[in-house]
Amino acid sequence: MEPSEKEHIKLQEENLRLKSAVEELSILNDIATAITSTQSLEKIIELIVNRCIKHLRVEQGAVMLLEEQDTEKPFQTMIRKQEVSANILPYRFDAQLTGWMLKYKAPLLVNDIKSDDRFKYIDDIDLPFNTLLSVPISLKGSMIGLLTVVNKKSEAGFSTDDQRLLSIIAAQSAHVLENARLLKQEQALLQMEEEIRLAKEIQLNILPKEIPSVEDYDIYAINIPAKEVGGDYFDFIKLPDGKIAFCLGDITGKGLSAAMLMANLQATLRGQAFIQKSISEIVKNSNLLLFNSTDSNRFATLFFGTLDFSKHIVTYCNAGHDSPIHISGENVFTLTAGGTLLGCFESAEYEEAIKGIEPNELIVIYTDGVTEAMNEKNEVFSEEKLLEVINANRKASAKELTDIIINEVKNHSANTPQFDDITLMIIKRVG
Repeated sequence: MEPSEKEHIKLQEENLRLKSAVEELSILNDIATAITSTQSLEKIIELIVNRCIKHLRVEQGAVMLLEEQDTEKPFQTMIRKQEVSANILPYRFDAQLTGWMLKYKAPLLVNDIKSDDRFKYIDDIDLPFNTLLSVPISLKGSMIGLLTVVNKKSEAGFSTDDQRLLSIIAAQSAHVLENARLLKQEQALLQMEEEIRLAKEIQLNILPKEIPSVEDYDIYAINIPAKEVGGDYFDFIKLPDGKIAFCLGDITGKGLSAAMLMANLQATLRGQAFIQKSISEIVKNSNLLLFNSTDSNRFATLFFGTLDFSKHIVTYCNAGHDSPIHISGENVFTLTAGGTLLGCFESAEYEEAIKGIEPNELIVIYTDGVTEAMNEKNEVFSEEKLLEVINANRKASAKELTDIIINEVKNHSANTPQFDDITLMIIKRVG
């Protein structure tokens, strides 16, 4: 006995329901498989979006994750897939959609965008779609992102069944996405820690292992980074003619990039110093080499000089650095001769100057971490305060004076965290 037409229709409907259920189980199984996989966050999101596009028969899909750190643009689009060349969401519409979702935290189904009251202010936007379905991705009661599909490939548009399925996918995806994002953050943190370790190792290898011992002179230098790896640099170089070259610089940035620039600067200066050229030529050539080998946003200030301890003469060039202080009797001089900072201008010119240094005179070279150290009232330590401390303790040894200055800076800053690296070098003639 053949089934009646009514039974036939019922059987077809049941077959379609079963087919749809199998397809739903297939997409959910794909996502469940991703949970236990070692795929990257991007790969997992791509899988989710691709399966949504295929199963829901839409032109485009996107996953946007909520970035709590970014208050101006809280959602960051991680993956977008599409079958047409048009952008999925113009910026103004994107902002309005995410704003609505953040406010209501509920599914949004629209089958005629331009006639929908929720988007009545977008008449001037040329939208590449007319139908949209967006659902929140939530975890433990908090929304962590959006799953959005647009342009349903049927005249009827999106259905409540589509909304139900997309909500299930979003709910199951939440744990996958959060786990993958946490893993990505952990990997980024491990990479950052490795970069810090490398940068610290580079910096420790660059800074001199010992202070040169020179007859009739008391010399001391110290570097206190604000973070694990700083951007300040100092060095002493014994030259073939018996003189001692010394330098103190401040590198832009922190971390591995600053450490690499520091190593580059040290190698450049040491190579130039051994060629036995004039101080101004050494600095000029170093600037050119640095300009040609670093990014345009990378530069360094530098004070470079030589000490001829047989003639008690310091020859120096100041390349954009804080002016060192020369205490001579009751007189105070600042060592300013030189030029602009290194790495900014290819054809920069530099001049050098000579200063004699008499018994009991001293030169204090420092970075702005000393004079610009702030207290809770946002008051800087200042050059005036530094000079006052030096004059009050000029009879102290180079190390003692360094310790006194650092203690005064720390007392000034009190409970305010150290903002910048502190580097000091003192050259004092004692005989």
